[in-house]
Amino acid sequence: MNNRQKQQTRPALRRRPGHSPYLFWLGAGLCAAAFAFNYYALVRTTTGQFADESAWAEAEAGWSFGRGVFLDFLDLLPDVSAVVAAVVLVIVALVRRRWKAAGIAVGVVLASAATTWILKNLVLDRPDRGVPTLEHNSLPSGHTTIAAAAALAVFLVVSPRWRPFAAAAGGAYAVLAGAATLINGWHRPSDVVAAFLVAGFWALLAGPAVLRSGDTWNDFRGYGSHWSSSPVWPRLCWLLALLGLALAAGLYWIVQQVGAAPVPGSGRLPLFFWAGMALILGCGMLMSALLTWLFSSQTRRR
Repeated sequence: MNNRQKQQTRPALRRRPGHSPYLFWLGAGLCAAAFAFNYYALVRTTTGQFADESAWAEAEAGWSFGRGVFLDFLDLLPDVSAVVAAVVLVIVALVRRRWKAAGIAVGVVLASAATTWILKNLVLDRPDRGVPTLEHNSLPSGHTTIAAAAALAVFLVVSPRWRPFAAAAGGAYAVLAGAATLINGWHRPSDVVAAFLVAGFWALLAGPAVLRSGDTWNDFRGYGSHWSSSPVWPRLCWLLALLGLALAAGLYWIVQQVGAAPVPGSGRLPLFFWAGMALILGCGMLMSALLTWLFSSQTRRR
C-alpha cells in the first residue's frame, strides 16, 4: 500500500469543538468597541443625542396601536425570560447531563445583568448637550439585557443542530423586547443596542468553554440535517439584519435632507422613531446571524 492509499484509509482527524477561541475573544472585543462607539455617538455627541432623543419622543406618534399590550409584555418580560431559560437549562442539566454548560449559561445571564446595572448606575452618565432630555442615564436597557441574555443562555446549551433556530427565535424575542421598551417610552434605541452588546459580549466569552464542555454533544451534522438547522434560519437573520440597518441609514439620510425638527418629537413624521426601530431590528438580528455562523464553524462536523 502506497502513501496515498494509507492517507485515504486513515480516519479523518476531527477538530475539537471551540478549536479557535481567539475568534470568540475577537468577537467579544468587537462588542466592547461597538458598545463604546454606540455610547459615544448617540449619548456623548449633540447630533447623536438629538437623534436618539427624537426617536424616544416620537414613540407615541410612531406607534399608538397596542401600546397597552406591549406594556403588559414588558411587565411580564423578566418573569417570562427567567422561566423559559430556567426550563431549558433544567432539561439540559437533568436530562442531557450538560451540567457545566448549564452553569456557564447561568453565569452569562448573571454577568450580563450585573454589567448592565453597574454601567447604568455607577459608570456612565448622560451629559448636557443642549438637547431637551431626561438627565439620568438609561443605557443599557435592563429589560432588553435580561431578554437577550436569557435567549443567549438557551442558544449556548442546546445542541448544535438546534442553534440556528434558537438564534433566530431568540434574536426575534430580544428585538421584540427592545422594541417594546422604545414603543412604551421606557428606553431609547441606544439603550437597546447597548443591551444587545452586553449580552453578546458575555456569550462570546463563554462560547469556547461551552463548546469544550462536552465533545460528545457538540457535533454538527451540517445545515439541512434537521428542520431546526435549516439554512433558512441564518439567512432570515442576515436578511432582517441587512434590511434593518439599511432602513435605519436610509431614514436618517432622509431626515438630514429634509431637515430635522428643532425640538425632539415635534416633527410631522416620526422618522427618527422608525429609524430607531430599524436599528434595533438590524443590530439584534445581526448578532444572531454572527453567533450562528461562529458557533456552527467552531463545532465539530460529523
